[in-house]
Amino acid sequence: MKFKLFLLLFIPFIVFAQFGLQKNILKMELVEGQDVASPNSNYKFAVKLNISEEWHINSNNPNEDFLIPTRLVSEDPRFQFAKIVYPEAKELKFKFSDKPVSVFDGTIYIGALLRIDAALDEGYYSIPIKITYQACNNQSCLPPSSLTDTLHIKVVNEDTPVTELNSEILGNIDFGKASIEESNDNTIASTLESSGLLLSLLFVFLGGLALNLTPCVYPLIPITVGYFGGQSEGRTGRLFLLGSLYVLGMALTYSVIGVITALSGAVFGSLLQNTIVIVGIAVLFVVLSLSQFGVYEFKLPDSWVMKAGGAKSGYFGAFFMGLTMGIVAAPCIGPFVLGLVTYVAAKGDPVYGFWLFFVMALGLGLPYLFLALFSGKIKSLPRAGDWMEGVKHVFGFLLLGMAVYFVAPLFPKEINSYFLPIFGIAAAVILLVFDRTANNIKGFRIFKTVFSIIVLALSVYSLIPADKPELPWEKFTDEKYQISLDNGEKMIIDFYADWCIPCKELEAITFADAKVAGKMKEFKLFKVDMTQTISDETEKLRNKFNIVGMPTVLIIDSRGREVERLTGFVQPKEFFEIINAVE
Repeated sequence: MKFKLFLLLFIPFIVFAQFGLQKNILKMELVEGQDVASPNSNYKFAVKLNISEEWHINSNNPNEDFLIPTRLVSEDPRFQFAKIVYPEAKELKFKFSDKPVSVFDGTIYIGALLRIDAALDEGYYSIPIKITYQACNNQSCLPPSSLTDTLHIKVVNEDTPVTELNSEILGNIDFGKASIEESNDNTIASTLESSGLLLSLLFVFLGGLALNLTPCVYPLIPITVGYFGGQSEGRTGRLFLLGSLYVLGMALTYSVIGVITALSGAVFGSLLQNTIVIVGIAVLFVVLSLSQFGVYEFKLPDSWVMKAGGAKSGYFGAFFMGLTMGIVAAPCIGPFVLGLVTYVAAKGDPVYGFWLFFVMALGLGLPYLFLALFSGKIKSLPRAGDWMEGVKHVFGFLLLGMAVYFVAPLFPKEINSYFLPIFGIAAAVILLVFDRTANNIKGFRIFKTVFSIIVLALSVYSLIPADKPELPWEKFTDEKYQISLDNGEKMIIDFYADWCIPCKELEAITFADAKVAGKMKEFKLFKVDMTQTISDETEKLRNKFNIVGMPTVLIIDSRGREVERLTGFVQPKEFFEIINAVE
């Protein structure tokens, strides 16, 4: 039945488009409800829609899942709707549907309350207001379309009186009792808006703590173990202070990146698209690893220490490492970070945004404080001697491995996936065969052998060609995308980066699942590489699809509508359920 419905709905598209009917079916006009707006209040207005005779548009809640609902959207992130009041819809029966459809026709008014933030400066503002809709007649439906008009408001101080306008229209809209649709379904934003400052900070701290359950922060584990296992002196008080400075530095960088991202619209963690930054991080890891092999002692010059008031050099090193690791922690994005970026962008308050990201990053870094304590305590074990030098060598290889991990994406895709496994094999062989440090100590020799064999096995396994389903991915272009839209093809657009661990997990686990891959072949598959390309083309795509970070996977149905946006790793079962429901 639905196949017939789709044929009926979409075959007339080309015919109607040729005659430009979309332009004449719907006319939009904004009706002001007051002369000025004051901070920390709602600005009232209405949207008047004139719908041509013999046509209707779907209501905000049509009865058929294949019909596109009418939506009112503010395209300025600083101004979001507190309430939207849609008129009462009509239930009409049409030839293309087995049951009555909820529609609007004739002339209707949509009431809206626009939230005016308390921190907004006085002055004039122009806000694009967009209505998205689908028009139908008794036989068929046109493609989804939209109209945009600009709302001009003047924000004044709280003492300025507000005069109501067009009460003959706005007075007939019941903002208190009518069915109200929240325009912003971002639960993170709504939670922060409804909470006080302390509750908001607690909420984002717990959210940051939960980010440790995602793969974005995997690189921090070997880095923390390698650094603190080789640099600290083992005393609990000193280890705690070093770990705190490490977390503080990470939080500082993370929060600055977060605020800049939110206020500028850049890609979250986009520093790792910069070759200089990537090489700098890799060089830092190499330099740190050399200290583990006894090339030098990690210590600042005494003159620097004296100028800093006699502080131990490790404090500076820990804080600097934290600053660098803030960049490492930030490249990937998940639903929580995406919600926070969107909220801070809408608030437009950099100080408030900084503290939100800073506290979230403290939650993210808290486990690494304890990991630093644990790693550093290795030096406090009894009879520290040759075996400790052997442990430092293991940590040195961990840091070198992280350097290889970060620099690999700079090389061609055909070879970069081999870098880390080959390094793992080389490191394991060196530890097993050539590095004889502390081999006379039985306990350490067993540990080193087991560790090396595990690394060797994993490295060899990763070099074995996997029997994965071949998916027909194509490089995204505007031309191919438009052809798919014109042909009514379902699409999956994968925005990925080689430095993004969840992106790799999606590729290796979710997309490689046989059941998922079989279903994905029903879609047009596009990939957009965001690894290191900072260009006009990439920027255009980022703005077009509102991409905040990686991974981002867009699921688009046959009507060209984005039905799902994934901003993190999802298991194969969940992903299959999502794409299986797309029509």
